[in-house]
Amino acid sequence: MKGGGVGGGGGGGGKRRWKVLVIGVLVLVILSMLVPLAFLLGLHNSFHSPGIVTVQPSSPFERSRTNATNHSQRDLSNRVDQVLQKINPVLPKKTDINAGSRDMNRTSISDSKNRGLPVSPAVVAQPSPANVQMKTITEVSHKGGQGAMVNAVETQRTCQVEYGSYCLWREENKEPMKDAKVKHMKDLLFVARAYYPSIAKMPSQSKLTRDMKQNIQEFERILIVSSADADLPPQVDKNFEKMEAVISKAKSFPVDCNNVDKKLRQILDMTEDEASFHMKQSVFLYQLAVHTMPKSLHCLSMRLTVEYFKSGSVDTEDSEKFSDPSLLHFVVISDNILASSVVINSTVLHARESKNFVFHVLTNEQNYFAMKQWFIRNPCKQAAIQVLNIEKLELDNSDVKLSLPAEFRVSFLSGDNLASQGKRTHYLSLFSQSHYLFPKIFHKLKKVVILDHDVVVQRDLSPLWELDMEGKVNGAVKECSVRLGQLKSLKGGSFDANACLWMSGLNVIDLARWRELGVSETYQKFYKQQMSGGGESREAIALQASLLTFQDKVYALDDKWALSGLGYDYYINTQTIKNAATLHYNGNMKPWLELGIPQYKTYWRKHLNRGDRFLSDCNVNP
Repeated sequence: MKGGGVGGGGGGGGKRRWKVLVIGVLVLVILSMLVPLAFLLGLHNSFHSPGIVTVQPSSPFERSRTNATNHSQRDLSNRVDQVLQKINPVLPKKTDINAGSRDMNRTSISDSKNRGLPVSPAVVAQPSPANVQMKTITEVSHKGGQGAMVNAVETQRTCQVEYGSYCLWREENKEPMKDAKVKHMKDLLFVARAYYPSIAKMPSQSKLTRDMKQNIQEFERILIVSSADADLPPQVDKNFEKMEAVISKAKSFPVDCNNVDKKLRQILDMTEDEASFHMKQSVFLYQLAVHTMPKSLHCLSMRLTVEYFKSGSVDTEDSEKFSDPSLLHFVVISDNILASSVVINSTVLHARESKNFVFHVLTNEQNYFAMKQWFIRNPCKQAAIQVLNIEKLELDNSDVKLSLPAEFRVSFLSGDNLASQGKRTHYLSLFSQSHYLFPKIFHKLKKVVILDHDVVVQRDLSPLWELDMEGKVNGAVKECSVRLGQLKSLKGGSFDANACLWMSGLNVIDLARWRELGVSETYQKFYKQQMSGGGESREAIALQASLLTFQDKVYALDDKWALSGLGYDYYINTQTIKNAATLHYNGNMKPWLELGIPQYKTYWRKHLNRGDRFLSDCNVNP
């Protein structure tokens, strides 16, 4: 009985162990079938990975390992974000396109959250340096803030170092982007190509891979036949929505950062090369426009020349006034009819007694008759005006050509230490070869005032003849922001490195003292010495010769007599302009050109005789 009982109990325990083993085997079989199925269906994405879930480490070693893992992930994401930030300001964005993009992004993000997919954080693109510069200019023009104005001035001066005043004119004449949709399509195509290789490697995203491939092929097909927005098909907006939707989905997945980084860097390099090419091309065209006479001014000169010979104009010049040293004589060198007219009109308008004013306009043979006809048609009160053809004057040098005052653009660093250094740009205007002929041309005169043709007079200039110049030859306003020692072209000769530069524009010349000191002969000697050395341009040699010739011979006029910079500096104070006796438009942006700075053109235009019919016939509208 006992043995049987024991035997029965042992048999029952064996059956229970057998049942447990069977159940365990069944559970393992079921799990082995479900786990691969779950991976195939993509359900594993609904579980948080250890890199995303915040885990409190149980030891310092685990804590440091977790931080290192998170830090490496942040480095990878930051690297991609930095590349995107460089590219993002380049991408043109339309309002209607952005609205669809935002809607698709919101839909994609909400879908990703519902599926438990990791969502990439929103990237706030930092503006590029070029955009910062444009924003600064906009804020200055609209807000007029003092602090922003200072930053804008420094930014623009830095820009001038490489491209001159073109960068300032570009912002004033900026036009809306053309064919923005085509450009945006190209940018989206580049981004899609950057993400496609990484998405194609994900077996679970075969549908997204197909959609991206189809959209890329569709964009390529459209861009082959469309080079402008007008060539785009009517359903292009739907293509935009589809492409932005697949790109938004692609961004929500972890991708191969190296591949994306490589593709986006290619876009950046191509964009920079293209921008540099267009910048250099536009700078060349800008310089061409600066140094070329406008078609309307050429028309005016030709019409006046024809009118001079058709009308048989008779010269009513008073030769006695032209050589009378007791009168106040002004000399203007110009080949521009409007410019010479404005400088003479503004001088006569502010004169106490215009009958004592005599103007000598030196021009070339091409514009000689047109200039004479203009002043016959438009006399200036009681002032006498003599027009001289410098190429026909009886001088020792038979081959004499008209040369206008020379302008030089100089750029250099300012500031004592590296932290405070900034780049500054100035335009220096100095005498040309024609100025050194004045003692012979006006051999009966003792003193003259030279006015550049890009000057506007706002005060009576009669007191200039009462100045005691203390034996100096040239009375001029000095530009002490530029010193002789800062000019690299001054290599030879003895000069004071700390001496201030002088400017042409308004100059009081003592011709008697000039002849006594032999200034013209000194200039020719310096010029020939530098020419014999070789290796430098004629302009650099002329600059050095002029500065060395007038060293210790310049009488400093008060700064209020002349204000320069209206041809390149956008930020001259309005009150300073009103207080100046003369305004000098030195620089590339002359007031008679379309490139002129708009806020300074008013001071020049009000002295222009707009009633002359030839101005309307030639469409002259400076």
